[in-house]
Amino acid sequence: MTSKNTSTRLLLALWDLGGTQQEVKKGQLTKRIVAKSQKVADYQSIFEELQKQGAIAISKKGYSLTSPKGLEVLGKGLRSGKFKFEGTIVGTWAANALVKWISQIDVAVSGADVPVNGKGALAELSKGIASYDEFKSVALEVYDKLNYEYNFNNLVPIYRIRRVIGDRVSRTEFNDWLLETQANDILQLQGGTVEDNAPDKIEDSITTVLDGLRCYAKLLKA
Repeated sequence: MTSKNTSTRLLLALWDLGGTQQEVKKGQLTKRIVAKSQKVADYQSIFEELQKQGAIAISKKGYSLTSPKGLEVLGKGLRSGKFKFEGTIVGTWAANALVKWISQIDVAVSGADVPVNGKGALAELSKGIASYDEFKSVALEVYDKLNYEYNFNNLVPIYRIRRVIGDRVSRTEFNDWLLETQANDILQLQGGTVEDNAPDKIEDSITTVLDGLRCYAKLLKA
């Protein structure tokens, strides 16, 4: 089992299972990556190394792919020229995941479409958001992508928008700028609660002194 290939395959599976937006259950991930002749314990060192790199987060229940670091490591692995699937049979999920990655790569990097100065588009994921106008553009693109892919019926969970944007903006700036989109009648932030009332999802929503907890964003105008 080649460590680099296995790490990239693991990250690809986690990404395909929606690991950037939600925690993926351990059994759901290992079902994809652990062959019949292997054991979950065979992957322990790889999970630990990816966690050490900051590419994934591990809890008692599952795994999540961190943004932007996890996407950077995955993109680098796929572009290395050395990545390949081992064995004679490639799972359908892997082929479909690669097609999905290729088709969505521009969206995943929030509009970074072509290499600049020899750097791949995924390098843009590490670039911070410096202004409200830039944040508005990125947030609306993420909103449209999530609304389309998950059929949210125009009520997109705020915690998902926050997690896709990730470390490109601080938590305070995210809160302030998202509230500014509401003040400008672009997005309307609505109450309610998140699915399963998970504390981490509520924390990644927005709470204001006047309006209380806001969990969903609704597009009013572009």
